[in-house]
Amino acid sequence: MSSILVVERDKVITQIIKDHLGNEGYQVTMVLSGDEAVQCALREIPSLVVLDVTLLDADCYRVIQRLRNHPKCMHIPIIVISTQASLSEKIRAYEVGADSYLTKPLNPEELLAHMRRQLRRIQQSVLSPLTHLPGGVQLECALDTKIRSQEPWSVLYLDLDNFKAFNDVYGFLAGNDMILLVGNICREVVYDCGNVDDFVGHIGGDDFVIVTTPERERCLCRQILTRYKQESLSLYRREDRERGVINGVDREGRPLKLPFVTLSIGVVSDRFHCSHAVDEIGSLTAEAKRRAKQSSNNVSHISLDWRYPVREHLPLLHGAQPVNVLDRFPRKLFHFSEEDVLAEFK
Repeated sequence: MSSILVVERDKVITQIIKDHLGNEGYQVTMVLSGDEAVQCALREIPSLVVLDVTLLDADCYRVIQRLRNHPKCMHIPIIVISTQASLSEKIRAYEVGADSYLTKPLNPEELLAHMRRQLRRIQQSVLSPLTHLPGGVQLECALDTKIRSQEPWSVLYLDLDNFKAFNDVYGFLAGNDMILLVGNICREVVYDCGNVDDFVGHIGGDDFVIVTTPERERCLCRQILTRYKQESLSLYRREDRERGVINGVDREGRPLKLPFVTLSIGVVSDRFHCSHAVDEIGSLTAEAKRRAKQSSNNVSHISLDWRYPVREHLPLLHGAQPVNVLDRFPRKLFHFSEEDVLAEFK
């Protein structure tokens, strides 16, 4: 269920929203302070934030800036409600990132019109129309924020294997259900065992990215893989579940046994905070994902460690071919460690 975050004290705005948007599937969460608003926004990723300036006063603008500066919630529309109708106050609110500015006494119909407009805009622009997860520029911002934070980080790159065959046999609507399932699992597992500011992004198609920290990656991988293996079975026909394979045909129309769709996770982590660029991380996560697809355990891990020099010949994972990903970055000091994931993540 989508949520709307309201920062107020008298519950008037909250009640208006509940009365008019509750039956449209929106859950309303009310908090009393700016810090609560930021923490709640990071945790819940609401579809919309409504700020009552009379409660926060000058703190309102700091709250807006904090929301706008964080890649996890920078896309969320913000509506400011104030008793100040001056042009300077409106300009100030818009300059720090507000999307709408309404003044009291509040007209409920005007408020609802602004809210519906902002909700439509956000659904049609920056979020995936299927999973409602961010991607693109926000993912780059999330990676850049982690790299610049001087703290250890981990990036999980998730991708479905044999997905095209499933799509061909079951149809694109079933394929959408499969993608939506992975997105929901990622969102819920990060909520349950990730950090409050961990980022979940949908690159497109069946590719997802989670930006987290090294101490969380094991739990995230284990929970995501376990839930996917269990819950994805409901997307197959009963006869296919009983056989353990999908009945399909090749291009010549001959019968073909196709494997179930599996989920691979490539992990890149930096526990010692080397200096990297976003494009380097993108290349390394792609390499980790490629290796994960070749692994019988569906996960591959690459650690970046400044303590070891670059090696021209890296150990191969489960028969993988030699790679030259480091050739693009000859000045960086990488150490690749291959790990048997399900043994490690149990």
